[in-house]
Amino acid sequence: MDTIRNPIEWGMDALKDAGHAIESTSNALQGSETASGRTRPRVNRIGAADLRYALKQGFNDFATYRSDVIFLCIIYPAISIVLVYAALNQNLLALLFPLASGFALVGPIAAVGLYELSRRRERGLQASWLHAFGMVRQPSFGAITILGLVLLMLFFFWLTAAQLIYMATLGPEPPASMSAFIADVLTTSAGWTMTLVGCGVGFLFALIVLTISVISFPLLLDRPVGIGTAVGTSLRAVAVNPGTMALWGLIVAGALVLGSIPLFLGLVIVMPVLGHATWHLYRRVVG
Repeated sequence: MDTIRNPIEWGMDALKDAGHAIESTSNALQGSETASGRTRPRVNRIGAADLRYALKQGFNDFATYRSDVIFLCIIYPAISIVLVYAALNQNLLALLFPLASGFALVGPIAAVGLYELSRRRERGLQASWLHAFGMVRQPSFGAITILGLVLLMLFFFWLTAAQLIYMATLGPEPPASMSAFIADVLTTSAGWTMTLVGCGVGFLFALIVLTISVISFPLLLDRPVGIGTAVGTSLRAVAVNPGTMALWGLIVAGALVLGSIPLFLGLVIVMPVLGHATWHLYRRVVG
């Protein structure tokens, strides 16, 4: 029978979980892998039909766990609105677009819980929003954490680069108002330069994140491999399927833009569908 645990029992369980997390992080840093992780996963060639399949399965998973994933994903538009509010009130208008577009860089981190739901449904296991946090008990949780920190670092590098581009074009003074900033961007040569250079640099950051993370996060969740194997498999997947992966990147970018237009509320649907679809894309790519 289920009983209410006393504080000592609860504390011991918490210490065990913390020890497991520290141990898995240590293994990830040292590149330690189990015997099953030493064999490089096979990478398959895929096409547009596989992307359609992944998106269809992503919608199916979203329909199955609609209430659970909405509960998990409501935080995305909430964070976006807070960031926009901060940008509008702290003279950071120049970083408004970089902050919004940064979701493409940190999205793989936020989607790990969705991968877990898709994984459990695939195996016929019970799944709810509580199970999405079961990844903390996975042997590769430390590696997932470290790779997530790498993506967060790239996100902050992107914000720094965007600020430097603004300073070199329309800066160094902050925009006087939103309307003045938009007018400068659309009607001045400096604004055009900032837009072109910013989009080019942003594309490079997005390409790096797509290349190292499109397969690595699902693989780390699915198999006891280290960061080197996971990232290497992701790189090989993109190298074997450059056109298809480029198309997938465009689909993700377009969906995030559409989801961000109505005050970011569309991300409540877009983020979980893309997250679930990425799991099924991984299943198609990795044998």
